[in-house]
Amino acid sequence: MPKRKNTFSSWRARVAQRAVHKAWSWVQRTGSVTAEHPAGFRFGAMGTSTRLAFPLGTVFGEPWIHLGSHCIVAEQVTLTAGLMPDLDLGPEPILRIGDGVVLGRGSHVIADTTVTIGSDCYFGPYVYVTSTNHSYDDPHEPIGRQWPRMEPVEIGPGCWIGTGAVILPGARIGRNVVVAAGAVVRGTVPDHAVVAGAPARVVRRWTPGDGWQPPLRTPAPVPIPDGVTPQQLLALAELDEEGVARLAELEAEG
Repeated sequence: MPKRKNTFSSWRARVAQRAVHKAWSWVQRTGSVTAEHPAGFRFGAMGTSTRLAFPLGTVFGEPWIHLGSHCIVAEQVTLTAGLMPDLDLGPEPILRIGDGVVLGRGSHVIADTTVTIGSDCYFGPYVYVTSTNHSYDDPHEPIGRQWPRMEPVEIGPGCWIGTGAVILPGARIGRNVVVAAGAVVRGTVPDHAVVAGAPARVVRRWTPGDGWQPPLRTPAPVPIPDGVTPQQLLALAELDEEGVARLAELEAEG
């Protein structure tokens, strides 16, 4: 015979589950860092509406980290300036992040020397950006004990950095560049390019004379016409095939 369900235990489990989720939501809201939060005062600069989600990753060197406005830093993101905490790095910021930047969950930005991320860049989860590389010149000394090499990193505005990409010291990424998931980028990447692979290479590029080469395989998205309201968009989303066909007929007649 099937076991009888313990209604009381099931009810207690549901109540406990809701309580845990509600408490965790409160912890996330309370633990996130903004310009108004006491932890936000430690940063060299933090713009309005910028938020570092809780739980934070490793964060140190805050006085030399400048964050723009309207940035979203997801959970477990590491932001560091300098090789270790409590160093005096001078008067200038080391890590600069522009306005409207999104850093995906678990990403790392390691700025032992200057790292600059332009405005409106979007990072997928687990992106790794570093201005430091281990050296291995001495074959007899453990690599971890050898002094690292540092080179500035610059990521131009409007870039999309895919999940798991690695940006190495000395990288110079131009404006509106797509870095494919898992790519390993070093050197210079021109504006309006798509790079992929390890090491990353340009697989597609846009120029004013030729457009995208190789040509895009999918049509460009149609922008929403001016004046369309959110309510109208919701109404369109609820249309069935017959309604869409009828709208097309009306447009053809008009």
